[in-house]
Amino acid sequence: MAVLRLFAAARTAAGTSRDHLPGATVADVLDAAVARYGDDFGAVLPTCAVWLNGEPADRDAPVTADDEVAVLPPVSGGAW
Repeated sequence: MAVLRLFAAARTAAGTSRDHLPGATVADVLDAAVARYGDDFGAVLPTCAVWLNGEPADRDAPVTADDEVAVLPPVSGGAW
């Protein structure tokens, strides 16, 4: 199972920052996450960037048990 890391609004919607989910592709892992965490998580997901092992990833990218899929919602703010 791949490690799923969730940040910001995705973490809030899921109620966790880390999980292990099955899947042969990034899409499979994300679909398993929506099934586990529900509609609130599913609503956040389309706005998020998805990375695989620290690199931007397409939904059809293959995933192994040693991989990390990260879900990064957009962020704003900061001080100048």
